[in-house]
Amino acid sequence: MTKEGYFYIGTIVRKYSFKGELLIKIDSDDPESYTNLDSVFIELKTGLVPFFIQKCQLHKSALLRIKFNEVNNEFDADSLMKKDLYLPINLLPPLKGKKFYFHEVIGFSLIEDGLLIGKIERIQDGGLQALFEVKKNDGKLALIPIHDDFILEVNRDLKKIIVKLPGGLINLQD
Repeated sequence: MTKEGYFYIGTIVRKYSFKGELLIKIDSDDPESYTNLDSVFIELKTGLVPFFIQKCQLHKSALLRIKFNEVNNEFDADSLMKKDLYLPINLLPPLKGKKFYFHEVIGFSLIEDGLLIGKIERIQDGGLQALFEVKKNDGKLALIPIHDDFILEVNRDLKKIIVKLPGGLINLQD
């Protein structure tokens, strides 16, 4: 199973007990919202594999302590160390207002002062600042910082994001 249609929730960072319990660093501002899961998908060499959860609780406010049905000892737990966990995208809670998930705005139009800048083709999230990668009307690519101060509105119905960018930002890239 591939990662398409799934979102990353965290990584197994260490063992908790000799009975196979694991600690997971959750990539969320609200790790507690993941304590009621029935299962997760773990990325193994063969792809995403479902693991069913026997017990899950918050551990020191930033980690989850999970006991999987299939993991019963330290040896089993060792085989999962540093593995990434995923959930289906349909489990993401809907966001409102100016907040959005990166995957949901691919293909949205980026608009400033009523004029189309271009279409969002990708999100670059590997550096210090996440960036919209926008294919402009002239076919050139523009990299636009994703910053709350620049985003005025996210219209999911019309698939557009209204922005107000610092003067000359678009022209710097030509």
